[in-house]
Amino acid sequence: MMKNKVTIIGAGMVGSTAAYSLIAAKSAEEVALIDVNKKLCLSQVMDLQHSVPFWGYTKVKVGSYADLKDSRIVIITCGSAQKVGETRLDLLKKNSEIIKSLIPEIFKRNPDIIVIMVTNPVDILTNIAIKLFPAKKNQIFGSGTILDSARFKFLLGEKIAVNPNSLHAYIVGEHGDSEVPLWSTVTIGNTPLDSFFKLSVAEKDEIFKTAKNAAYTIIEGKQSTYYAIAAGLVSLVDAVLYNKKTVFTVSHQINDLFGLKGVSLSLPLVIGAKGILRDININLSAREKKALKLSAKKLEEAEQGLL
Repeated sequence: MMKNKVTIIGAGMVGSTAAYSLIAAKSAEEVALIDVNKKLCLSQVMDLQHSVPFWGYTKVKVGSYADLKDSRIVIITCGSAQKVGETRLDLLKKNSEIIKSLIPEIFKRNPDIIVIMVTNPVDILTNIAIKLFPAKKNQIFGSGTILDSARFKFLLGEKIAVNPNSLHAYIVGEHGDSEVPLWSTVTIGNTPLDSFFKLSVAEKDEIFKTAKNAAYTIIEGKQSTYYAIAAGLVSLVDAVLYNKKTVFTVSHQINDLFGLKGVSLSLPLVIGAKGILRDININLSAREKKALKLSAKKLEEAEQGLL
């Protein structure tokens, strides 16, 4: 019997910070952490366990693939991390083989589990997982541009002096250099941005550029990003565990939307207990549609020959 249990594969900075965030948020009743580096995994789990008395009670354990059997969700963060000077697509060869061996092991142990891909390049690895198990398509999605969209909302909120939680603002497409800001759909309290606050083209470009390049800046300073993505993962986990039916820009395989087919990238989708519940036929400008198609083309070209 499945319970509100989350298994995290990868005990590095993203995986361990995600585990800590789930404990602090009291989201899951149990968190299992798996890593090929047994010493690292044990150390992370001990440290996490010692935080439990301050937060409430979440069972935290060194996990194995057997833990997948009664888990509602598996979060995949394992693989090579992005280094200074690398793009997310540079990680493709290193991490695709890991994912191709991992996904069959996951579904063999639990056919009903929800798979959240975080390892980069998240869009292509999500697409590989879906191609391996097309019948499980709606149970598989990537963290995609949830972090890019959060950065976008934060910077825009700072600029116009509005709480980011009161903004609807999305970045879509690749979680990477070809991502697309949807300026045409930004609203504040149901009011279009241009009616609320006039931003120049240069100001918009600066906000987007800062959001898009944030990971490179952070990685240059401290080797990896982990706090914000962990917070985003808590929101995704809550949406699944408690069937919140929340909209996120997650990476998922697109079919017959905006002329795209068979490619995984981020668009606003509704997330609930069964994973992807439905898409949103969001209205894009002609310029945004063109940019989204270019982003899809870049991902398709990078993926060719991997399967």
